[in-house]
Amino acid sequence: MCGIVGLFIKDKTLEPQLGALLAEMLVTMTDRGPDSAGIAIYGGADDGIAKITVQSVQPDVDFASLAADLGAAIGVAVSLRRKSSHAVLEMPMDQLDAARAALSALRPDVKVMSAGDNLEIYKEVGLPKDVASRFEIAQMSGTHGIGHTRMATESAVTTMGAHPFSTGPDQCLVHNGSLSNHNSLRRTLVREGMTFETQNDSEVAAAYLTQKMKEGANLGEAMEASLSDLDGFFTFVVGTKDGFGVVRDPIACKPAVMAETDQYVAFGSEYRAMVNLPGIETARVWEPEPATVYFWNH
Repeated sequence: MCGIVGLFIKDKTLEPQLGALLAEMLVTMTDRGPDSAGIAIYGGADDGIAKITVQSVQPDVDFASLAADLGAAIGVAVSLRRKSSHAVLEMPMDQLDAARAALSALRPDVKVMSAGDNLEIYKEVGLPKDVASRFEIAQMSGTHGIGHTRMATESAVTTMGAHPFSTGPDQCLVHNGSLSNHNSLRRTLVREGMTFETQNDSEVAAAYLTQKMKEGANLGEAMEASLSDLDGFFTFVVGTKDGFGVVRDPIACKPAVMAETDQYVAFGSEYRAMVNLPGIETARVWEPEPATVYFWNH
């Protein structure tokens, strides 16, 4: 049992409140998963600038000279903005791949949470309220975001095992459920060039969607394909640079509810996650249908 939330902003005047709204939604879902929590925020993109969000178990050591060391390795200026055990590195977009390669050599124990030009992911072991406070999520603005609070059932409680999982540029996924064919699918994806950080089935789901989009599918098409290729029980909420999608398996035994107004689209594992959203009293509220893809784009 896990808790999922998502918020896609349609009204730009609401963007400064994204972090605060999403954090409150996630805290409401604490009893669905007290082991670890994470939030992905889309926003703050600058033309031509890439972002890599990283995590360290010894940030005072690993982050001390990381910007200078990475900049020297790739030959351009790199900036670092630290938030507790995480940091956001920024560099020219055309140096993103080089930066990731150099980072693995310079700081092999530092883990990449996300990369792209728009996405930042913060996740750690602990309660949602502590994770949100630690990373100052309530102060963040953005266009859309997703969050997850986890109750581990099949793998260890670790930072890397927490959601969201990001396996492609500006892509991430949160999942409630369990996949039965993730081991065979992982082997197939590895042969196609995907890499994995954990044994978590949810990371396989994220990588599956990334591979489909690499092959030319948009987010909606990739999620549609998952209905025939993934076995098990799942509710996915997925983010891309400009998109937000939801899909449930054909049996749809995992709880889910959605709400839409002129200002936003919201998702929660339970309605109580959305009760404090502005205008929720007049929102269109519904339970997502089984085997149906819901997809919005900016």
